[in-house]
Amino acid sequence: MRYLLDTQRADGGWGPPGGYALIPTLSAVEALLSALRSQQSVSTVAVARAADRGLDTLTVLLRDPAPLPDTPAIDLIVPALIDSLNQHLGHLAEMPTSARRWQDRRLSLPPGMTHDRLSAVRRLVAAGAPVPAKLWHALEVLPDLAPKASGVAPLPPGTVGASPAATAAWLGTPCRPDGRQAVAHLEDVVSRYGGPVPCTTPITVFERAWVTATLAKAGIHVTASPSLIGSLTAHLGPAGTPTGPGLPADADTTSVTLFALDRLGAPVSPDCLFHFETDEGFCTWPGEDGFSVTTNAHVLDALWQHTAIHRRPDHRYRIAVDRLVAALHERQDAEGSWSDRWHASHHYATACCTTALAEVDPSPAVNASLTAAADWVLATQRADGSWGTWDGTAEETAYAVQTLIASGQRSPAVVEAVRRGHTYLRHGDGRGGPALWHDKDLYQPSLIVRAAVIAAQHQARSLLDSLPQCA
Repeated sequence: MRYLLDTQRADGGWGPPGGYALIPTLSAVEALLSALRSQQSVSTVAVARAADRGLDTLTVLLRDPAPLPDTPAIDLIVPALIDSLNQHLGHLAEMPTSARRWQDRRLSLPPGMTHDRLSAVRRLVAAGAPVPAKLWHALEVLPDLAPKASGVAPLPPGTVGASPAATAAWLGTPCRPDGRQAVAHLEDVVSRYGGPVPCTTPITVFERAWVTATLAKAGIHVTASPSLIGSLTAHLGPAGTPTGPGLPADADTTSVTLFALDRLGAPVSPDCLFHFETDEGFCTWPGEDGFSVTTNAHVLDALWQHTAIHRRPDHRYRIAVDRLVAALHERQDAEGSWSDRWHASHHYATACCTTALAEVDPSPAVNASLTAAADWVLATQRADGSWGTWDGTAEETAYAVQTLIASGQRSPAVVEAVRRGHTYLRHGDGRGGPALWHDKDLYQPSLIVRAAVIAAQHQARSLLDSLPQCA
């Protein structure tokens, strides 16, 4: 409760600007009203006041919302939270709070959103059918059904769907006879993070693969220790590897893992990636709604490494590489950037696509994409040398610097932009800035962000030191 009270914005909401505020604000108000009903809040008056202000903000967000982000399970989470909030509003008469003025009001879904998918999931779980692996991660949308969900059980270290919220929903009560491991895991997570917990943990494979790949791409040596290689290959199979325990294997994590293993000198066949191949390119997981350019850029990274061995133009790796190059070129925005469903910033997607395209054989289309990306980055640099979606951040500045360097452009304007970006990174604290990565809410994988900043600093310094005028 103290965390929620301390992090409420001046306008009564929570979280980032625009549509990204909806889920954090719904969730925070739901928690505040839950605390009021249970009469276990730190301060009834303060909690009621915060809930009242939050409800005011929600009426604005839901009536005329900014475009909602393409975050995982948003069409399940928003209806579930609104249902829960409306139940709380029906009990406000029982609470001695200033929020009573809401007792005869109900919140509506954002325009265009329905209960259809949530209702279908409820029917599936209520009927006792096994819960698909990709739904484990958002099991908290079924608080009444989650404890009895068929086939769902914690995996080491005690997590359900690599999500503290889903784990708590499955647990139902700390006294659950078979829940000791889950309770211990949640207690460890709360202790480790000091109260508020991340939406996803653990993310061991994801974290180690991205850090290794990022540093290796920048030319920084990473020791191929047996423990690192072992952790990256532990769950790698014919269907790929998942980000964390209880999650389905996905092409994004799998491709970055394969790329990292190759750079560590422990290459593994990328054939498992073809499990994710579609008519458009490669899906993040089978049945995905939408298309991820960063997933496809990472698959391009992984497959391109193997075309040096398999040189025939009709080899499946070469054919897939050509399709991926075309798909990324076609999805580049008119101004030269890319956007993606796994990150709030165009700079992340643009860096992923640019660095992947920069490795393949040059062609007019590839050269045009690289030039356009560099031009967009040059046009969006801020006065202090940084780049950023809402404000300048170290993370986004790192991606912008990587894009400029990967583009191959070495004009005076590019060199000066890299110099200013490097100065900004050198004088920052290296923590990256706000959470920008998409999951059920925005989150920050801090070690991955730190690796991106280190990599960009290394690449910028190498470039600037190589130029005679910078000696």
